[in-house]
Amino acid sequence: MSKSTEPRGTLAIQILAMPAHTNANGDIFGGWLVSHMDMAAGIEARRRARSRAVTVAIDSLVFIKPVYVGDTVCCYAELMKVGRTSMQFKIEVWTLALQEEEPKKVAEGLFTFVAIDEHGRPHAVER
Repeated sequence: MSKSTEPRGTLAIQILAMPAHTNANGDIFGGWLVSHMDMAAGIEARRRARSRAVTVAIDSLVFIKPVYVGDTVCCYAELMKVGRTSMQFKIEVWTLALQEEEPKKVAEGLFTFVAIDEHGRPHAVER
């Protein structure tokens, strides 16, 4: 886990955590957060590949702090590596709460995508 005081990468998604996204403890459900991390990586993969791109792996995922109802959830994507057909993105999730002035990092992960053509076959990504 990286120890930074501000987000790294491009803001790919920003969304408000709502009551419908909670788990049995009243915090935001981890699966909801992971889906937005995957979507943020997918947006950047599609942009980078200039084509469809699919998730092939979540190489690591760490939940650092809970996310609460009312938090603004911000997913930042940073391209870490480009292979022949694959791209790996580090996704950092930061939240902004109304009661706090400073954003806090709540999760991060590494997501690998493969660029695919219109027939669903992998194709080369420009390096």
